Amino acid sequence: MLATVDAALAELEQEPVVPDGESSLQLLQAIYRDKNQPLNVRVRCAIEALQYEVPKLSATAVATLDGQTFAEALERCIERSKGPPLLNGGPVEQLPASELKKPFVRTNYRRF
Repeated sequence: MLATVDAALAELEQEPVVPDGESSLQLLQAIYRDKNQPLNVRVRCAIEALQYEVPKLSATAVATLDGQTFAEALERCIERSKGPPLLNGGPVEQLPASELKKPFVRTNYRRF
């Protein structure tokens, strides 16, 4: 029985044979496919290799430019941002200064 324990310990202390030029992903795959490795080591290697084997799902934006290039759309946005803001789709009506000096009438406001 002592010989069996010594042989098992000697096997655990041996360095695994790794071919030259093997990538880290290939090493992880070799370890998790090796039935002689402990299950916890194989599972950990599979978890680490998973992100490189299966693409991650993520949200992507899809935009239509209606026949324009991105550069043209960007230029339009830059020009639009230089002007005054358009509220509710139309130009802002300029009020006279005398109107702005009066107190605002509070209608349609709820009081709690």
